[in-house]
Amino acid sequence: MNKFTKKMLGVMTASAAVIMMSGCSVAKNSSNAGTKQDHAVVKIGVNMELSGAASGYGEAEKQGIQLAASEINKAGGIDVNGHKKKIKLIIRDNKTAIATSASVAAQLTTKDKVAAIVGPATTNAGTAQIPNITKAAVPSVSPSATDPKFTLQKDGKVQPYVFRACYQNNFQGGSAAKFVFNQLKAKRVAILADNSSDYGTGLAKAFKKAYQGKIVDSQTFSAGDKDFNAILTSFKSKKVDAIYVPGYYTEAGLIIKQARQMGIKVPIVGSDGMADPKLAQIAGNKNATKIYYTTPFSVRAAAKDPVAAKFMKAYKARYHEQAPTFSALAYDAVYMIKEAIETGKSDDSAKIATNLAKIKDFTGVAGKITVDQKHNPEKPIATEELTNGQVSNSFKIE
Repeated sequence: MNKFTKKMLGVMTASAAVIMMSGCSVAKNSSNAGTKQDHAVVKIGVNMELSGAASGYGEAEKQGIQLAASEINKAGGIDVNGHKKKIKLIIRDNKTAIATSASVAAQLTTKDKVAAIVGPATTNAGTAQIPNITKAAVPSVSPSATDPKFTLQKDGKVQPYVFRACYQNNFQGGSAAKFVFNQLKAKRVAILADNSSDYGTGLAKAFKKAYQGKIVDSQTFSAGDKDFNAILTSFKSKKVDAIYVPGYYTEAGLIIKQARQMGIKVPIVGSDGMADPKLAQIAGNKNATKIYYTTPFSVRAAAKDPVAAKFMKAYKARYHEQAPTFSALAYDAVYMIKEAIETGKSDDSAKIATNLAKIKDFTGVAGKITVDQKHNPEKPIATEELTNGQVSNSFKIE
């Protein structure tokens, strides 16, 4: 994910821009001399949005990370070539800011000497850390950075130390288009997309490319907007069968609330940025009916899967709430790092990167994962339906 307000996008400093533009050259010149761990522990860094615009996602991911580490340590730790070593988490807040994310990555790799990093949650913050993790040969697994170019250098080659546990925007947006047309039977759709992030614009672009019906209108909003009545009134007059809202729960919740208040009863379909209980809190439970969103982690489907069900039970026991999608993705990211260490029989950071790229048929709580040549996970996708603010159904996308 990469939620930033216009203000936050506007304050990217010249120094941060230089850092980001330097990513490709750093990637090519890295010595690939990995970070070594001491005898007792494996240090895993967490570069996460714990404050700022994307803190809701960052906090959910932190909880998934902490649960995974706690479970692994309770079971004896990570098996590093026959020697059990406990995980030591080093958690730092990037404040949903590009320059801070780059600084956090530098601290984690050069000062803390971590073996791997989980995070950031957003694409922009994740991209900002790439030069520093590449220079240090320390891999990072983002639970939720979905921009298609995130794992790639400017020349199209893969970033050697960048991985993710989530699927890309183009796959998610295209899957939503198929669901809307084939399963909701919606022939006339309006789009209201978040234009303040690559997340919203990328999903909208992918949806438009794949949708087989008629897009009768396409409008945008910015992060932080509160009043959507004028746009929704226009949609209502055009007799749409559904509305596609690629964005985050903060604005999507208000869009749903205002749409229902003016009598728009058609399905409102979104993306995994809506997969948070706060969506219904903002929209109101009664209004959050006939709401659908694509997700890599379906609560209803998970209840039937023994691995996912175990995770859900443990999460509820620890945090006293239902596990959100982002916690599940972050939980899987930690276990992917564990898998890479154990299969490669080494906690040297460069070797962890090599073995993350070799993950095949890894059983995660969000589905079976195989990492492809571009460091993206091949995994299933589903759509969840909300009725009165609660998940009432889930669908496989055909």
